[in-house]
Amino acid sequence: MMYKVMLCALFMTAGLAAVAQPPKGKATLNATYGAVATAAGAVDAAKLPVLLKNDSAEVPVKIKAQVLDVCPKKGCWMKLKVNDSTTAFVKMKNYAFFVPLDIKGKTIVLDGVAYQHTTSVDELQHYAKDAGKPQEAIDAITQPKREIRYTASGIRVVE
Repeated sequence: MMYKVMLCALFMTAGLAAVAQPPKGKATLNATYGAVATAAGAVDAAKLPVLLKNDSAEVPVKIKAQVLDVCPKKGCWMKLKVNDSTTAFVKMKNYAFFVPLDIKGKTIVLDGVAYQHTTSVDELQHYAKDAGKPQEAIDAITQPKREIRYTASGIRVVE
């Protein structure tokens, strides 16, 4: 019986390890990740600050934005350009899919939900570490940050 339990645990761990990788291949024009997303009806990400005036509201919205950064470990998060002084931090819904690392610099359309979020110092330091920042930069993060967050259910590369 113990053998079966150990074997089951091994298969579950191997399955999780297989999921925790960026997708193979390049982020090519019209490639989709997660739920199928179309470009129809997308609004420019620059409109997010206005859409999120009510701090507590989650806003279902399809946005178009340029990818500024992506998690270099597995493509599990992205930073998007909102405007010249603001970014949005994106996570994939239910951690169900990732994006290729070369999506950085591309313009994408995302289906999902936008909201305001206060990110803790520990979480900010974790993302800085994931991004390969030097230890001095990680240690310099000492305050939580209010930011635009986005939970993506589907992504399409459009440029």
